[in-house]
Amino acid sequence: MSKTILVVDDSASMRQMVGFTLKSAGFDVIEAADGEEAVKKLNGGATPHLVITDLNMPNMDGIALIKAIRGMAKHKFTPILMLTTESAAEKKKEGQIAGATGWIVKPFHPEQMLATIKKVLPG
Repeated sequence: MSKTILVVDDSASMRQMVGFTLKSAGFDVIEAADGEEAVKKLNGGATPHLVITDLNMPNMDGIALIKAIRGMAKHKFTPILMLTTESAAEKKKEGQIAGATGWIVKPFHPEQMLATIKKVLPG
């Protein structure tokens, strides 16, 4: 059974690149354009094995999204990776405190992303 990953990014081209990388590796992909859309999909029954989210997005940013996901009993322990251009230590710390599992800096290398996913995604 393939694993499902929710990709949240306000950039359609970034969602497309990440989606292509994940689909090529055998994952199913659900996309959302911002945190609000992601929360709607999760509340609507989406059950991803992993969430990859951008940090800077309109409506609901990545930190608010992580906090929202961690507040959902069903997704409390779902791994969440931040995929962002932000590399500042204080932003990483903020992400960790909110509940992020890991951090990938854009631009990403597909092999690096897949290796990180392998580390945080159980079996």
